[in-house]
Amino acid sequence: MAVLAALTSVAPLATDMYVPGFPAMGDTLGASSSAVQLTMTAFLAGLVVGQLLIGPLSDGLGRRRLLLGGTAGFVLFSLLCAVAPNVGLLTAARFLQGVAGAAGMVLARAVLTDRFHGADLPRHFAVLSQIMGVAPIAAPVLGGAVLAVSTWRAVFAVLTVMGLLLLLAVLRKVPETLPPERRHGGGMASTFRAMGALLARRAFMGYVLVLALVSAALFAYIGGSSFVFENLHGVSSGMYSLIFAVNAVGMLIAGFVFSRLAGRVRLNTLLTAGVAVAGLGALAQVLLVVTVGETLAGTWAALFVTLTGIGLVFPASMSIGQGLARSTPGAASALLGGLQFLFGALASPLVGLFGEDSSLPMALIMLIAVAAAGLVLVALARPWQGQGEPENAVTGARAA
Repeated sequence: MAVLAALTSVAPLATDMYVPGFPAMGDTLGASSSAVQLTMTAFLAGLVVGQLLIGPLSDGLGRRRLLLGGTAGFVLFSLLCAVAPNVGLLTAARFLQGVAGAAGMVLARAVLTDRFHGADLPRHFAVLSQIMGVAPIAAPVLGGAVLAVSTWRAVFAVLTVMGLLLLLAVLRKVPETLPPERRHGGGMASTFRAMGALLARRAFMGYVLVLALVSAALFAYIGGSSFVFENLHGVSSGMYSLIFAVNAVGMLIAGFVFSRLAGRVRLNTLLTAGVAVAGLGALAQVLLVVTVGETLAGTWAALFVTLTGIGLVFPASMSIGQGLARSTPGAASALLGGLQFLFGALASPLVGLFGEDSSLPMALIMLIAVAAAGLVLVALARPWQGQGEPENAVTGARAA
């Protein structure tokens, strides 16, 4: 479980761990700010493509070989990023780094689905979802610590070492969890037909879109919060790191609460509660800006509530989605993770497009994303029907 958690964390860390070094990177490579920003877009694109390819393939080929190949590829392409002589090569290496890094994320969820059943599965998903929420938030802080003693190239050197340690850990600690008799035959065509069948399932896609839309709200926060707190409210970089850390604690608390309640309370109930809490926090943020104006305490408190709600949505939607597609967990994991990062990548740059003199654009984008998640929850997922619930969890909830 520790290895799977580490595999889940490495790609989110690689997403924006190097962000504090953007100015120095542009100077070193002689590249514009937009060209440097494109390296992150390329990584996110690779992360989406990698999950959509590797997840379904693992249902036919097994988990371990793809996990070893993906982790080895992450080591190679991280090293290539560290020594890239120009921004063009760096952008290409970042895309391939994202494709390879996707293996750890998508296959960790598939391995859990192979190994655990009933109420145990959502408890383990709670751990992975906490990492998925906290790692992108912690990454710039960790990157800043590396840049305080070295250059931006050292960030990729650190990621190379992390990938190498993960490769050794997978070799020693992660066995094959999908035996040949449980694999899907028929080659790649059959594998991707299984993904097509999942796309046609209303309830499954409802939970996938809830996760994706709430992830868009999270990435809008990640993309816009430094501007809001440092530029508008004038906090120092150290204070901003503290705000980031406190909000991350809100997600961790939500994940802990979820893991304690899973098996006693319906997952659909916890998911609905998470969307409602996130929606209330986002709505409060918008109303505060419109009525009271820009206040540090109000913005911080509203975002804390929003992220706490998101911390409930992540494990609940992942658990239900994987439960609905237990026969093809790799394909299900690909769609859950792929659309999650696709929506996040689309939402992150939107904050800066609508002006930089107010926190209202970030607040509105987060509110719209969470509100859309609520609509999808009602229209497609229909949580009152209780789909995707572990059988023993439903029985325990009724007894409670």
